Amino acid sequence: MIVYQEAKKQFLHDVRLDLIEDKIEQKVRERLHKKTAPNEFMSWMNSMQYMYKVMEDKSIPDESMIAIEYRIPNSNKRVDFIVSGEDQMGKESAVVIELKQWQKMEKVESKEAIVKTNLHGRNVEAIHPSYQAWSYVSMIEDYNEDVRRYKINLKPCAYLHNYRLKENDDLVDECYEYYIDKAPVFTRGDTDRLSKFISKYIKKGNPDVLYHIDHGRIVPSKSLQDSLSSMLRGNQEFTLIDDQKVVFERALEIVKKEEKKKVYIVHGGPGTGKTVLAINMLVAILNMDQNVMYVTKNSAPREVYRKKLTDGKYRKAYIDNLFKGSGSFTEAISDDFDCLIVDEAHRLNEKSGMFQNLGENQVKEIINAAKTSIFFVDDFQMVTTKDIGSTNEIKKWYRYFDAEVYEDTLLSQFRCNGSDYYGVRSPLNTAK
Repeated sequence: MIVYQEAKKQFLHDVRLDLIEDKIEQKVRERLHKKTAPNEFMSWMNSMQYMYKVMEDKSIPDESMIAIEYRIPNSNKRVDFIVSGEDQMGKESAVVIELKQWQKMEKVESKEAIVKTNLHGRNVEAIHPSYQAWSYVSMIEDYNEDVRRYKINLKPCAYLHNYRLKENDDLVDECYEYYIDKAPVFTRGDTDRLSKFISKYIKKGNPDVLYHIDHGRIVPSKSLQDSLSSMLRGNQEFTLIDDQKVVFERALEIVKKEEKKKVYIVHGGPGTGKTVLAINMLVAILNMDQNVMYVTKNSAPREVYRKKLTDGKYRKAYIDNLFKGSGSFTEAISDDFDCLIVDEAHRLNEKSGMFQNLGENQVKEIINAAKTSIFFVDDFQMVTTKDIGSTNEIKKWYRYFDAEVYEDTLLSQFRCNGSDYYGVRSPLNTAK
């Protein structure tokens, strides 16, 4: 979703008359249904003045289209600034610009693409701006079907307009070379250089480019699907057995149904292989060209499976969007996702955010956000007073949304001498 989009001429007019920040704020309220924080409003006031100087360069066509605050697929992250049109070969093209108001930073050589900078009065670790711009473009390319279909050439870069580059500056240290090569970084005094970078890829206006970016169907790329499938294939750690396979096939059948919103509740205690089953579901539903995510409250299992599913071909950013925290859906629109697979659903909370001040109810928000919600639940593992994701809570909200509901139970799994043993399998039930 794009918050603000206009032709270059209108953008220059809005900035020149000091209208731009008010227009963006109004669009954020209308389209994202959220209030703008004072520091974000001030950042628009500041950054758009610099982008005005960049965009008034006559080498950038007046018909080029500008987008401000584009929400990245499957994410609450937003791209700051996009200039779109056609390149010299007549192909659809867009320059994606990450804007930063940083003035200083220090390199962190022990961690990939991480820096230290001052944010809100504290010296904290943050992502290098070039990595951020590159990873945003990577996610758009890998999840937006129309970007792939129309072969839109997305060129990322970062613009730190308050940052005065010094000799041997940490910002451009060789440890960040890989990402700077993919997403050049521009600093204070680089107005002309950035204008030339944009005009190199934008030679003519074309309003269809932003339309394709904004309205493209969100489906993971075939190459990502194939890569994840090959990682699971033949890996005994991910092999499904007995009831796991039955529930797995049923989940795929449920996802294929299109008549209404669906909720699938899968019960299982420790050792029943809920997480292995959830990961297999994730990959299989991806291969159905569905927009799907694996969701947990705790970051530890997400990190484990990110690492297990990352090989030399795909860097971390490519699959990060498949794994989300349970508080990621406070602003999601209804049926924004084809499927959300919720592991350890019993650990869901009512409120989200670091200070537990965001959203209304995580169970409600997940069911609202997905056409199909799959909840893995163990009611006996609710360990704190904040844990609300019980079977009864899920049932309360599927009734609220008038969703079709399905319910099954996994039996306990025991491993003995490397083999798997299951007790007598109980019938799989469907709740009406």
